Amino acid sequence: MTLLARRLVAEAVGTFALVFIGAAVVVVNGGFPASSIGLPGVALATATVYAVMVSATMSISGGHLNPAVTIAMLVARRVEPLAAIGYIVAQVAAGVLAAALVQALLPAGMVREALAGAPVIADALSLNQAIAIEAVLTFFLVSAVFGTAVSDEAPRIGGFGIGLVLLFDILVGGPLTGGIVNPARAFGPALIGGQWVGHIVWWVGPIAGAILAALLWEYVLLPRRIRAPH
Repeated sequence: MTLLARRLVAEAVGTFALVFIGAAVVVVNGGFPASSIGLPGVALATATVYAVMVSATMSISGGHLNPAVTIAMLVARRVEPLAAIGYIVAQVAAGVLAAALVQALLPAGMVREALAGAPVIADALSLNQAIAIEAVLTFFLVSAVFGTAVSDEAPRIGGFGIGLVLLFDILVGGPLTGGIVNPARAFGPALIGGQWVGHIVWWVGPIAGAILAALLWEYVLLPRRIRAPH
């Protein structure tokens, strides 16, 4: 297997785990109120699976598991364009497969009620507010990626610093936009659950926040890299 193929498989496996657990815990939380999972439980489950899978795939693919993170790395010229395209395709496809498995394994009524774990926008928010919230929350996530994984000066704590961002992102953003910060996490359940209202929020917001974080960290906060002449 080629190096790129290994990287794509790692991205697919990690994203599959993230979307499956992230969507399934939303469905179970809605279908079994007595479970007392609640918003903290949803946040903890999603943050934990992300931290573990980022740590597991970091040495192979960089542990992006998110098209917004991949785009941030592309903007910072830390991933090749061809690989970035492959990463995004693998991530989105894995998200769809994960949501389909949630639909296949969990009770049909619960899956329909929870829209297969697809995010929704709070009624009190405008589309622009929702986009801005997702952008800010993704800015924090990508900042954690650069500060704890990309930087040569970073403490080596695996993906756990990155995963913890999802904990506070979902605690704050869960009731508002889902705190999704990941187009692949939004797309798979949206396709399976048929929930497309405001879907642009979970692409424009995360990508905008990721690009802003990439530019800040790559060109302001991190030590300058010596680049080979073109």
